[in-house]
Amino acid sequence: MNYRHAFHAGNFADVVKHAVLARLVDYLQRKDAAYRVIDTHAGIGLYDLTSPAAQKTGEWRDGIGRLAANPPQGDAGQLMERYLAAVAAANPEGGLLRYPGSPWLSRHLARRQDRLTAVELHPEDAETLRTRFAGDHQIRIIALDGWLALGAHVPPKEKRGLVLIDPPFEEAGEFSRMAQGLTRAYRRWPGGIYALWYPIKDRKAVAAFRAALKTAGIPKIVDIRLEIRSPSPEPRLDGCGMMVINPPFVLESEMNVILPALHRAMAIDGGGGWAVERLTGEQPAA
Repeated sequence: MNYRHAFHAGNFADVVKHAVLARLVDYLQRKDAAYRVIDTHAGIGLYDLTSPAAQKTGEWRDGIGRLAANPPQGDAGQLMERYLAAVAAANPEGGLLRYPGSPWLSRHLARRQDRLTAVELHPEDAETLRTRFAGDHQIRIIALDGWLALGAHVPPKEKRGLVLIDPPFEEAGEFSRMAQGLTRAYRRWPGGIYALWYPIKDRKAVAAFRAALKTAGIPKIVDIRLEIRSPSPEPRLDGCGMMVINPPFVLESEMNVILPALHRAMAIDGGGGWAVERLTGEQPAA
């Protein structure tokens, strides 16, 4: 309950997460039928980069700050156009004063028929979210533990959509909760797209998480990773990843274009790297 994303908004991990989110939404919109995004750890939706919290860490400067100063060109630029346009829309005065969190981004990209369920446990943040989207009939704000929401709100009535799972990783055992929560949700709604963000900090925990998903009986898992520096001897956020279940058929090829551009923009001293790996095949592991 102590975690506040305002300290980290707009950092490299947010850029990766939201670049993937924007591509998934773009794919869902290739059909006219409505979809729903379920955001299990929504935060407050929009972050003030001039706030004391954001200024204290300055993490956004090495994330969206670097990307905005040197936006990707060519194919990568086209694939990231909607995401970067959303960041610009959050800053109508120009520059970078605010950064859109995942619920703001999902809502900004939504069409008239699409819906968003934003789940946030922290009472102050949930109230901020309610105030921010007051009167908006396309978004439902729920003050609830995101892990409970996976059981209560999956599948959505639209039968199409995306579940974004982005826990704060503040407590021990978050990787296990993520694997277990995904498995339960997948059983209830095997046709949904799931996107799970995770930090690359404790590499043994990441390896155990990947191993657990490989044997969870869930097919079609793609692991998308970006590291901005070489592995650290002590625990440090060297990178992040997104596990995507039921990925659009174009996602792997698109991320193989986007990730090198993000690495060029945000890597520290050229360290780190990127990868797009198919974790499980078309059929669940025996």
